Amino acid sequence: MKSRSVLPVLVLGLLVLGIPATAGLLWLRSRPTEAPPVLGQAEIRDIVVKTVATGSVVPRNEVAIQPRVSGIISKLYVEPGDLVQAGQLIADIRVIPDSARLAAARALVREAEIELADAERERALVAQLVDQGAAGSVELAQADTQLALARQSLRSAQTDLTIVRDGASRDAGEVSTSVQATVAGMILTVPVKVGTSVIEANTFNEGTTVAAVADMQDLIFLGMVDEAEVGRLSEGMPLSVTIAAWPDSRMAGTLEHIAPKGVDVSGAVQFEIRAALDLSAEGDRFVRAGMSANADIVLERRDQVLSLSEAFLVSSKKGDFVEVQEGEAFVTRPIQLGLSDGIYVEVTDGLTATEAVRRPVD
Repeated sequence: MKSRSVLPVLVLGLLVLGIPATAGLLWLRSRPTEAPPVLGQAEIRDIVVKTVATGSVVPRNEVAIQPRVSGIISKLYVEPGDLVQAGQLIADIRVIPDSARLAAARALVREAEIELADAERERALVAQLVDQGAAGSVELAQADTQLALARQSLRSAQTDLTIVRDGASRDAGEVSTSVQATVAGMILTVPVKVGTSVIEANTFNEGTTVAAVADMQDLIFLGMVDEAEVGRLSEGMPLSVTIAAWPDSRMAGTLEHIAPKGVDVSGAVQFEIRAALDLSAEGDRFVRAGMSANADIVLERRDQVLSLSEAFLVSSKKGDFVEVQEGEAFVTRPIQLGLSDGIYVEVTDGLTATEAVRRPVD
């Protein structure tokens, strides 16, 4: 009986003492702990504001070589990577004449032959009459003229037939079935093969490209910049280009052109820029056309100025402030700021490099 009477007393005592103790422990754990202040100082550094333009490295002038006659490629003399000079032979074309045009050209030759034969008979007849005294020198001169005209008509008809049939006029010194390089440079692409049908360049058709030629020593950077930053760009600004293939190397460049009209790229208006490149830094590396590249364009910079990490700033409608350590306390002090690169900001007044500042507590 005694043990049964003591047990409720013990349970009640534990409850009376345990509940306040548990509540006190939870209260102590819920109190915020004060972290030690994070201190920092202003330092002397460069502040650079730049924008990055994405694009590629391309030749300044890439020339597409088209044939002057339609036909089939019978032979190719070059392949991508070859160096060519202006006038060098690139390909030969075998002409497949149009049946209707060929028949018409042959008919004109036949007509010219008939007219020539008639003019020769007429001239011989007039010459006989002159010998007999029945015709004068005027009639003979007229017959000679008609004979000369008939011979010229035959030559023209034969030339037209040759052009229709062979695509070339040997008498005129033209070799239109031979595709030649119009500029000196490197063969970039040869999009055709032997046996490929090609179309001549004319007023209504740009023709089939047989090869693309460009001077690989004169390359430019072609890229796009956002409209928010195009207003801060101007021709002549320096830039630094990094090629994706060699991220450790940088090429110097000079901004040459900014497009006067923007284009919509995935909902954002962008402007095309063009910059000349200095390839001397690449040494023996061969920069290929179409390589992806990024261009860093310096918009504004401050060299060796007092700078502070923006994480230590307290901004409000009244201005910018920092919490400066004075003894054991921290005093809020207004400061004047200059150029910012998004991480560090230039301090123009209100703080020295020897003073410690506290990072604001969130």
